[in-house]
Amino acid sequence: MSTSTATHADSSAAPVPVLSFGPVVLPVPGRPVDLQVRVTAPATGTGLPVILLSHGHGPSNHLSSLHGYAPLADLWAAQGFVVVQPTHLTSRTLSHLVADAPGAPDFWRSRAEDMTHVLDRLDVLERTVPQLAGRIDASGIAVAGHSLGGFTAALLLGAGLTDPDTGELVHLTEPRIRAGVLLAAPGRGGDVFDGPMAEQWPVIGAVDFSTMAAPALVVAGDKDDSRHFTSMGPDWHADPYTLAPSPKSLLTLFDAEHGLGGIAGYDAAETTDENPRRVAALARLTAAYLRSTLHPGATAWQTACEALATDAHAVGRVAYK
Repeated sequence: MSTSTATHADSSAAPVPVLSFGPVVLPVPGRPVDLQVRVTAPATGTGLPVILLSHGHGPSNHLSSLHGYAPLADLWAAQGFVVVQPTHLTSRTLSHLVADAPGAPDFWRSRAEDMTHVLDRLDVLERTVPQLAGRIDASGIAVAGHSLGGFTAALLLGAGLTDPDTGELVHLTEPRIRAGVLLAAPGRGGDVFDGPMAEQWPVIGAVDFSTMAAPALVVAGDKDDSRHFTSMGPDWHADPYTLAPSPKSLLTLFDAEHGLGGIAGYDAAETTDENPRRVAALARLTAAYLRSTLHPGATAWQTACEALATDAHAVGRVAYK
């Protein structure tokens, strides 16, 4: 177990100690390898809500695993959340073990099922992670995902998917998840799904957002132009907001590219828009959204949005429906 400190977006705030423990190994019958997760939590406090964090893909070996996304996990934990990060079968750390396994290479169904397995074993995590027993609020569950992880989060929040192999409409909604945050998630399929990678990943364009009914905050960078999938431009990443039913919020980050300032890892070389201030603000805003969504009557999100609207140096803008 490691102990680190994380600060809020306000650099003058005192560091908040967080505990990070992993891997916790959860055997899953039929899965090619055991499910490994990392748990990051504040050192103190009780009644802590949980964020299930689904990693993306990307070129690095270890950021697409339980070892990535420390900039978000640390900051969310510092703000009172327990962050659980599984290593999905799409991780480069597992490529040599699962290349020929059923569902390869996208493992879209397995990625969503990983989160269900975690929720089924939440009591095991609480008993296994030192100093965590009795501190989790099992009724306050949210999911967050970046890039391909946003695709996974959409499925868990109610989006449908037409299986490219069978034509079957599949729903993997997880009713225990009450809210979500989609970070630079993929958008629609159809005619705009026309980039050079579209044929290799048809499942990305097979999602139907019209049934994604759970509350969600969609985060999109206004410079995130994913031409390998679409000619639509950065607006493609707003589709989970545009095409899904309310209640939804959209946070558009100014000058942000696909890394949203560097959320996948500290000083990651592939972060083309490194901006620690943006990452800190993103962590603060998403935490405020989840706190207010999981606890009706809480004003954190309203207060954060009002402050954003009056900030002359705002990192982005928010829309609602």
